[in-house]
Amino acid sequence: MRPLRPSPLVLALSAALLALAMTACKPHDTAAPAAPAAAAPAAASAADPAVDAAFAALSKRWLDGFLKLNPVGATQIGDHRFDGEIDDLSAAGRQAQLDFNQKLLGELDAIDAAKLSRENQVDALILRNRLQADVWNLQTLQSWAWDPQVYSGLAGDAIYNLMARDFAPMPQRLVSATARMEKIPQVFAQARANLDPARVPKIHAETVAKQNAGVLSLIDTFIAPNAGQLSGEQRKRLDAAVAGLRKAVAEQQAWLDKTLVPNARGNFRIGQTLYDEKLKFSLNSSLSRAQIMQRAQAELARVRGEMYAIAVKQLKDKPGAPALPDKPTPEQQQAAIEAALELAYADKAPRDKVVDFAKQTLAQATEFTRAKNLVTVPDAPVKVILMPEFQRGVALAYCDSPGPLDKGLDTYYAISPIPGDWNDQQVDSFLREYNTRMIHLLSIHEAMPGHYLEGAHSAKAPSTLRAVLRSGVFAEGWAVDTEDLMADSGYLDNDPLFRLVQLKFYLRSIGNAILDQGVQVEDWSREQAMDFMVKQTFQQEREAAGKWVRAQLTSAQLPTYFVGAQEHFDMRRAVEEKLGPKFEIKAYHDQVLSYGAPPVRFVRELMLDEPIR
Repeated sequence: MRPLRPSPLVLALSAALLALAMTACKPHDTAAPAAPAAAAPAAASAADPAVDAAFAALSKRWLDGFLKLNPVGATQIGDHRFDGEIDDLSAAGRQAQLDFNQKLLGELDAIDAAKLSRENQVDALILRNRLQADVWNLQTLQSWAWDPQVYSGLAGDAIYNLMARDFAPMPQRLVSATARMEKIPQVFAQARANLDPARVPKIHAETVAKQNAGVLSLIDTFIAPNAGQLSGEQRKRLDAAVAGLRKAVAEQQAWLDKTLVPNARGNFRIGQTLYDEKLKFSLNSSLSRAQIMQRAQAELARVRGEMYAIAVKQLKDKPGAPALPDKPTPEQQQAAIEAALELAYADKAPRDKVVDFAKQTLAQATEFTRAKNLVTVPDAPVKVILMPEFQRGVALAYCDSPGPLDKGLDTYYAISPIPGDWNDQQVDSFLREYNTRMIHLLSIHEAMPGHYLEGAHSAKAPSTLRAVLRSGVFAEGWAVDTEDLMADSGYLDNDPLFRLVQLKFYLRSIGNAILDQGVQVEDWSREQAMDFMVKQTFQQEREAAGKWVRAQLTSAQLPTYFVGAQEHFDMRRAVEEKLGPKFEIKAYHDQVLSYGAPPVRFVRELMLDEPIR
């Protein structure tokens, strides 16, 4: 899923929209018993209509104020009142953000949550977590002072969010883009004023220096081909804004190359104290960092054992197969799994056909999901596109859904192309990792029935606030869960290596949680991180190298996949146990998605009629 950027001041809290509690359990087989039924709806609480009305008014004040203070994020969300504006990252702008969040927190404290409806109790907890996270980021983490991605992301999104989708006629969007292009130079100026090279990590400076020119690619892709739709003074102003932006980008590039990169000496590791605080906001889980690590390590061992069992079946009686004892040593287990995976790596799409093959797998996964009646499938299409240049360098793919306030617009399944400067060895490493079976899984995770499908349902959330503050942990956990769901339901069941690759893909989620702590808290070196990823989770060198960069650039986001998946697994088990033979998979999934993607723990409490806490 493409990270939401509703506020560049909280970019480093890309998972701060999230909350959940987690218990670990692998789901049962998903074949549906005969009697279709979902969990009984939660009993109505004795809510006070006046208190609910007060909270509804507060929620509206937050949303209106938030969108005004974060106009670039407002465009992405689908509110177009501020399409010509850009976020203010100056000291005055940050103070306005802080004052707004603290004022709303005070108003929220004055509401008696016990007298709210159950749905509003959930929304109040989601809003409180967000307000507290924003205050913490402004005052404590201070990403605005050390993370140049805050500014590069804002500059790119200011144009991309306007031009990528046809939410309004092109001339109208070009006028808004003109106004924003006139203001982007002030964002660069604020970056130069706010960023302290002594605090900026080298990897952050180098990454943004590589991405900076991507803003110009947006002009060449979206603005220049359509500029002829404006005339007169509007066209003159557009041309002047483009020229001014090109000059500003060149000046920013010179500053990045000659000042920031050479002098950047900050530590990319945020350390245990900040990590624990950030993790609390990112996950909002009752689990501590140590508990997450313990569960991830246990799951790592379990999944590797399952992979070994598959490897034994695939390699048995094959010439040159490694030793396959019933109780292997760690070395024997490693050798057998690697040998079996080599069989899967042999099936690769050509370098220039990866995107085409992704389209093919998307169609196949969509047909299968419908045929198996796993969940209600939206009719709106999803488009496979090349990832915009300014967003490359962190992840291979993402699902970019339209904002919750925009209706009827396209969803994009974006894939980063193979860099043109990679040598044959690097390309081969990449294509081994993203072999044909892995691309099937990527399409499942990012699109169908993963992020795209979940996002389409989430757009129908019971409240606007919940739609805007969609939980990334819910979304990532859902996407990982669907990988297992599809394999359990027989997707590519004539290919025994598909399950092996699916388990390897799941190892990434487990490994992400371990890697994030290892890098950010335990001071893992690049060598330690690469050894863990390549050997313990079987990632190819190019994938592991990219993940090492991502682990330096982000923190407390990589665990969302594992934590979210465990919570989804456990929730389904709990509902299955409650309903017994009445459990039906499609009804279950439709009900899970009907709540609009709040943190998973709230979905469970609503479905099982448990107290909201």
